[in-house]
Amino acid sequence: MITAAVLAALAMACAMGAWRLTFAKWPWRAPRAAILLWQSLGVTWGLASVGALLAYALEPYGGGVVYGLHAFVDSAVSFGTGHGLLKPYDLPRVSALIAGLTLLAVLVTVLLAAGVQTLRARRRHRVLLALIAHEDPGVPGVRVVDHPGAAAYCLPGLMGSEVVVSAGTLSLLHPDELTAVLAHEAAHARERHDLVLLPFTALNWALPWLSVVRNAHSSVALLVEMAADDRARRYCSPRRLATALLRFGTAGAVPAPDGALGASGEHVMARVNRLVKPGPTFPRHARVSVITFSILLSASAPLLWIYPA
Repeated sequence: MITAAVLAALAMACAMGAWRLTFAKWPWRAPRAAILLWQSLGVTWGLASVGALLAYALEPYGGGVVYGLHAFVDSAVSFGTGHGLLKPYDLPRVSALIAGLTLLAVLVTVLLAAGVQTLRARRRHRVLLALIAHEDPGVPGVRVVDHPGAAAYCLPGLMGSEVVVSAGTLSLLHPDELTAVLAHEAAHARERHDLVLLPFTALNWALPWLSVVRNAHSSVALLVEMAADDRARRYCSPRRLATALLRFGTAGAVPAPDGALGASGEHVMARVNRLVKPGPTFPRHARVSVITFSILLSASAPLLWIYPA
């Protein structure tokens, strides 16, 4: 019972932490560390929520959630053959067991479904790019689409990512601004920000009515863009990237297709202000503390799953 209570408290703490994190400003100063914390909160919330239900349901077996599930399966098989008693046999524990397994199945199914849907969208878009995109000697390694609108995005892939720009982008941006945008898209591809966003997209798809879930998805999406901005600043002037974002905004940039990550999007002005007027540097010890806490938090729920309740 103690393990179930601790896991329930951990799930509530993660939900409260996610709610508080959506209003915090320090993540803008350390987007990569904040992204890791967001991932830790999401994973721990899911495992703790499922684990709390299962720990309560399987308490009669002892030995924790993992051992309890194993014992429950053995008991169910024995009960089916007439040689054992199925536990837990009281209605509250059976209800908790069903709820826990259902929640686990929903979370896994939604994540897989979101992944499959994203892969299909990317596959369709790659087929389309093969028909309409072409190489341009002026921007080697980049696919160019003959479209007058402003568009620049990264199309991630398991075997390699592609950076795509429109002809309108080439005519809109100055060479150094184009370099900044391409560096931003290369950062998306290098750091696989699509995989960072996928769990939050899946959770937002499963629980769209929860404001904390919507805010979490929006916050992580913004942090991903800021992390790519920081990477791009290593290769170009921050002001050039800011002016490129403003040009995209005033030109009415074309949204990135499904499964892709674009240079422009929501909260453009927040990113521009951050580039033009950067705040104080996030202290190194604070960054290390956030990373350490995230790792420990991620390990807490799995350890409680095997704790002998």
